Amino acid sequence: MSSLAAHAETLRELHQRGNPLVLPNVWDAATAGLVAEAGFPVVATSSSAVANSLGFPDGEQAPADEVFAAVRRVAKAVDLPVTADVEAGYGLDAEQLVAALLAAGAVGINLEDTDHTAGGLREPGWQAERLARIRKAADAAGVPVVINARVDVFIRSGDPDRHADVLAEGVERAKRYLDAGADCVYPITLAEPRLVGEFVRQVDAPVNIMFKSTGPSVSELGALGVARISLATGVWRASLQAVRDLLAGLR
Repeated sequence: MSSLAAHAETLRELHQRGNPLVLPNVWDAATAGLVAEAGFPVVATSSSAVANSLGFPDGEQAPADEVFAAVRRVAKAVDLPVTADVEAGYGLDAEQLVAALLAAGAVGINLEDTDHTAGGLREPGWQAERLARIRKAADAAGVPVVINARVDVFIRSGDPDRHADVLAEGVERAKRYLDAGADCVYPITLAEPRLVGEFVRQVDAPVNIMFKSTGPSVSELGALGVARISLATGVWRASLQAVRDLLAGLR
């Protein structure tokens, strides 16, 4: 566990507000190798890209064992910290989730507060307790797993024009998750610069923002105090488009 613990500490240290860690999310050993080859210090998986590459839709439709097998192949391909997007945890309890994560060789986790069984959002107190149990399980295993708690109120609002209306709820959820043991919070789809800056200011902790080609640049997000930037399905979608273009040319 000593090498995993060292990777976890490295990952945590790379979360620097104003100097964001950029994560081009991958889905297999080949793409993980390309990220390492390009000089990025961390490899992150995309749950959607992993699920799609395995033949399943996103939304916890992929079997947990297949997802963690994919994460294991990613981790074996690189000598870098790996952080895994595991949606809401595939129904695993905290101890099972941490054990599966560490067995796969990953030291970071994305965990969202969407309830994929009932639909809608988890009650924030319930989610905070789950995060606290994950933190406790990771500590017991001797690896300070880096927890990135996703805050889904913005993506669930369905309309960027409504993001200002749910900002207070997003901030409140983020603070509760941080108090429970999360290291970073991820208000996915929040992109309007003024709102990103206000979220970062109010949360006063490492914040992960999803990069959008129509949104702020990496440098602009850094200036707003963001500590982590995820491309989410960006690399996956770009790769599919490249294949489409190649096939269209051949056809």
